Amino acid sequence: MAICMKHFRNQSRKLLRLFLSRSASSNFNVGFNNYEKEYKNFKLDVPEYFNFSKHVLEEWKIKELNGERLSLFPAFWWVDDYGREIKWNFETLLLESNKVSNILSEVCDIQFRDCVMVVLPQLPEWWLINIACLQTGAIISPGTSSLRVKDFQNRLHASKAKCVITIPELTEAVDKASEGITSLKKKVFVDFHSNFERNGWYSLNRLMSQASNKFQCLKTRASDPLAWFFTSGTTGLPKIAEHTHASYGLAHKITGRFWLDLTPNDVMWNVSDTGWAKSAYSSFFGPWWQGSCVFVYNTPRFNAKKTLEIFQKYPISVTCLPPTAYRLLVKEDIKKFSFNSLRHCVSAGEPLNPQVIEVWKKETGLHIREGYGQTEMTLSCGMFQCINMKPGSMGKPTPGYDLQIIDGDGNILEPFDEGEIALKCFPVRPVGLFNRYVGDPVKTKESFKGNFYLTGDRGYKDRDGYFWFVGRSDDVINSAGYRIGPFEVESALIEHPAVVESAVIGVPCDIRGSIVKAFVVLADDYKAHDMNLMVKMLQDHVKMCTAPYKYPRKIEIVESLPKTISGKIRRVELRKSENKKSED
Repeated sequence: MAICMKHFRNQSRKLLRLFLSRSASSNFNVGFNNYEKEYKNFKLDVPEYFNFSKHVLEEWKIKELNGERLSLFPAFWWVDDYGREIKWNFETLLLESNKVSNILSEVCDIQFRDCVMVVLPQLPEWWLINIACLQTGAIISPGTSSLRVKDFQNRLHASKAKCVITIPELTEAVDKASEGITSLKKKVFVDFHSNFERNGWYSLNRLMSQASNKFQCLKTRASDPLAWFFTSGTTGLPKIAEHTHASYGLAHKITGRFWLDLTPNDVMWNVSDTGWAKSAYSSFFGPWWQGSCVFVYNTPRFNAKKTLEIFQKYPISVTCLPPTAYRLLVKEDIKKFSFNSLRHCVSAGEPLNPQVIEVWKKETGLHIREGYGQTEMTLSCGMFQCINMKPGSMGKPTPGYDLQIIDGDGNILEPFDEGEIALKCFPVRPVGLFNRYVGDPVKTKESFKGNFYLTGDRGYKDRDGYFWFVGRSDDVINSAGYRIGPFEVESALIEHPAVVESAVIGVPCDIRGSIVKAFVVLADDYKAHDMNLMVKMLQDHVKMCTAPYKYPRKIEIVESLPKTISGKIRRVELRKSENKKSED
């Protein structure tokens, strides 16, 4: 009885301290209330050795055990469509991750700097594998579960991954893609309580049932590589952007504190495919730097009504959604739903329409605050809570980032002059900037001009220091948060015997921001075919050849394509033609 009373008193004190800490908090919970002061004085020191698992997760585990982490919520909270639910505190999270670390080290023979390709939907094991890669010093290379054989083939060749971890549905694709690739030594699937078997593959879940939960985290330097993200460009296959334990593990402290405004009292829900860097931003490093609860609702397809129901059912206080999701949400009858816990909404991936921000504010009372970042860096600009709201703006530069608008010669432009959005790297290089494009020193060098890293995006800055996005400097298509290189789609189309030539551009879309449109020149033998059936056949072909999100939602059959004297396709002419059509 005495023990019960003692526990009750401890819990009561904890709840009282939690209530008082919430009551005393300002609008910006982490105390970032003076942008100019914080921006001027901010400095992120980089130690020689740093590992997010050891120096952040382990510290939160200790605080949790000592009663210093004042929160009603676990570190990790996972739910799915089938009613399954998992709640892990930091101690359990690390114990489960230790099992995976032992599997990587002992079964998969993963050594320091070996690449592990992880292609999973939002299963709990994705978070455990991320932590295990940190602990073993492996380089994680995430991918979306919509990858196809050719995608796997290209990535395995480029990364020389020693191990692939994926779901049963993709094991056949990996087997086909890995034929003749000697660098791949081990293949692991996550079955999540099924009885799947496949020759040459290990079951992670069965291995975990026998693995030890004790593991000594490797001592990593802050400069050691941590992750390889594949990112699409205008020409060629996706490049590999390398991040270090400093540029992601350490620098996302800025994301969690300044942009997401997270505390241990918060439940953070980020709706992002685990194959993209955005999951590292807001489903892993950012929230756990702040000791927050990472909330995950695993569902195969986004549904606006279901999303609103989740906000109503669970105590989600901070959310990050792509613009496409917000555009779909405001089409629902939001008044039917209550958002008792939600206090902070952010968006990233592409610009959000100001009218969507206005509708969301009217219906929920909350602003949608945009943030700007890239795979190659952490969040560099944001509409922080401590600055005045300007709907449609990217906001102001993040503390630790010197963002500028420059001309073609690298000169800083005056307010309202349009130019390239660039990040100053000299004399102080931002901690969150990527290390290099793996295996491509030429592309790495081309990304810098003088003292600046070139983002490839165009914009302008107003007199108040707010940045405004105009568009891509190149031909990369941003559709519903997915970055699609035209070369990848054109390559898939040209493989079909009906296609002689193809060119791909992005065209505006109210919901997705942009969609892929292809212009196709047909072979003579196919010109008499039914064009509607031909379009459908080519769309299905692209879906089979590469990740389905890349397929052209519009296809126009043309006699020829505009080209330069040297024979290069002029996509700019196609874009001008499309813009003229929309104006007419």
